[in-house]
Amino acid sequence: MILLLFHASQTPGLTILTPHISNHGQPLVYLSKRRENTLVYLSNAVEKHCKTINFHHAGYYKTWASYGFTADGLLQLDEYYPNATMDTYKGVAGYIYSVQPADCCRQLSGIPDAVIAEQPLFVTDCEYIPDAYDAIMQAVSDGRMVLRHYTQNSPEKLRWIEKEIRSEYENAVAHPAYRAFLKAKFDFLSA
Repeated sequence: MILLLFHASQTPGLTILTPHISNHGQPLVYLSKRRENTLVYLSNAVEKHCKTINFHHAGYYKTWASYGFTADGLLQLDEYYPNATMDTYKGVAGYIYSVQPADCCRQLSGIPDAVIAEQPLFVTDCEYIPDAYDAIMQAVSDGRMVLRHYTQNSPEKLRWIEKEIRSEYENAVAHPAYRAFLKAKFDFLSA
């Protein structure tokens, strides 16, 4: 059985995955050994919000990623505001591309099942995802992903979220789109 690696994108028709400047400051292709782990990359909450409200923005959108991994390596989405998962993913279509591992692929430390490649990779298959939210909820239902709804956060976690979001907002002066997103989603920033 040939192990496949997966990559998510809203761009249709890719035949080659090419490295792009990444969070690590170098051109990389990000992949996962688990198909469902790529579903969270089909939408960026900041970008979706700004496009919805016609917020004019140039450049890249800061990434909103409120997820981690369970002790047994499952991706766990954490909602930091009510209905965040639906808000971010509902109605968003995209593609999950499959590639075969190559010599240029290596494990990314610190993130379960994450793989990076510094060289282009040929796509072997493409799966159309008509609605990222539905796909995520199916993965949750199948036990391949965990979702912690906003209402499941403890009082301690809610205090931590408020502290972190206030700090994020104050430190995002150079990112007006990100600040607009944070202010719209977190009522305590308007108080």
